[in-house]
Amino acid sequence: MFDDFFTRALVAGIGLAITVGPLGCFVIWRRMAYFGDTMAHSALLGVALSLLFNLNLMLSVFLVAAVVSLLLLLLQKRGALSTDALLGILSHSALSIGLVMVAFMTWVRIDLVGFLFGDILAVSEADIDLVWGGGILVLFAIVYLWRPLLASTVNPELAEAEGLQPERARLYFMLLMALVIAIAMKIVGILLITSLLIIPAATARRFATSPEIMAVLASVIGALAVTGGLFGSLHFDTPSGPSIVVAAMGLFVLSLLPFGRKGEIETAIHSTHGGHH
Repeated sequence: MFDDFFTRALVAGIGLAITVGPLGCFVIWRRMAYFGDTMAHSALLGVALSLLFNLNLMLSVFLVAAVVSLLLLLLQKRGALSTDALLGILSHSALSIGLVMVAFMTWVRIDLVGFLFGDILAVSEADIDLVWGGGILVLFAIVYLWRPLLASTVNPELAEAEGLQPERARLYFMLLMALVIAIAMKIVGILLITSLLIIPAATARRFATSPEIMAVLASVIGALAVTGGLFGSLHFDTPSGPSIVVAAMGLFVLSLLPFGRKGEIETAIHSTHGGHH
């Protein structure tokens, strides 16, 4: 049988994949891949602050990611710069401030590689509780916010007219992203979180015929990537986090092969004039 640490890694990784699947779909539908990156990069600043002020690591990462989200919303409202320019500024600033702060803290020995790439094989039973507990919370929130989130993705004006408050839905979405990044950081690391958000959702898009099916498929594909990546890592003695991303990429490449018919999700999400879905 497998070692305990491998089983724990598998359980934690699958829990995380199930959680990030639906969020990843919204990241793709809203063309916010760079936003996911920015949130992940801000996590290192959260790490630095937690070390400096002796705060809980996950809480610190969540708070910093939430503040970065709010900053983005405020700066977007001013309209002086495009969103991707703002994201570039916030992303690299947060990452660099974090790195500079860590460099100043000479009294702290910090494993930067661990934070950047995670160490899924080191998860404890408490981490598993956190991943599944937090994951269930996030999924309930997504189910609850599904209609306003989807409506504001398809057509913000129509969502506003229907009283679905797209701005509030967007803020909640960003806070959920912040929470997921705080949970995921220890497992897959800062640099790999975005891959787990985007690649399974991009793969699911190829087969989905509705937004709901795409969200479910993204979770399933993510879980398959975690399983394949961990077994590959065990077999070939490769780093576990990057192996999961390579497995996810392999599934994505397979999804591009010309078999079956393409899902109708493209038209469902991007027909912004097609009314409410």
